[in-house]
Parts: sequence; structure tokens; C-alpha cells
Amino acid sequence: QVQLVESGGGLVQAGGALRLSCAVSGRTFSRYTMGWFRQAPGKEREFVGGISWIAARTSYADSVKGRFTCSRDSAKNTLYLQMNSLKPEDTAVYYCAARESPAISTTGVYDYWGQGTQVTVSS
Repeated sequence: QVQLVESGGGLVQAGGALRLSCAVSGRTFSRYTMGWFRQAPGKEREFVGGISWIAARTSYADSVKGRFTCSRDSAKNTLYLQMNSLKPEDTAVYYCAARESPAISTTGVYDYWGQGTQVTVSS
């Protein structure tokens, strides 16, 4: 069993920054990838970014490229999403996910999910 717990969400003004964390506990994997997704009110869940744990290869949605950065700290078993230059349209519940595969999925095919953390960006 794997548990994912997000933290770091909150209220921030447009142009500001937030750093989300996802603590991973329980079973570990020799090879897996992590992803960040978000869901805004009335909208479908969408891919934000992802990272392979071992090689640290990353992938990002076009809407966040150049503003968001995925990273991980293996010693702390923690995934991060650094969000800079935030816009009101970034407002959503953000989820982290883990996948038992070396490939990053942009369509939400993951084995484990966190419960989410709210990010609100004011104008």
C-alpha cells in the first residue's frame, strides 16, 4: 500500500508563487513515475506535470511550461511542484499521483492518488 499526502496549497495573489509537496509513504518501487494533476470547478481533471523518480525526466502541460517545475527529493521521499508567476486560471485542487511505470502518463493512468490540496489565485 502506498500513501500520498499533498500539502502547501493556499491563497496567493496573481504573479506570486507556491510550492506544493507530496509525501510518499508505504511501499516503495524500484522504478516509477510521479505526476501532478489539477481540477478546477466545473472542469475535467488535467495533467500539469510529471517526473520519473530515478532519472528525473520531466514533462509539462503547455499551459504551465516555464512557470511550474517538478522535482523530487529521494532522501525525503517527497515530490514537489514549484509554481511561479501564478495566474487566476491556475486555481484548482491539485493532486499528486504515482505510477508503477517508467513512462509519465498525461491521461491520468496512475496507481495511487493523494487527496488533493487547494490552490487559489486571486486577481
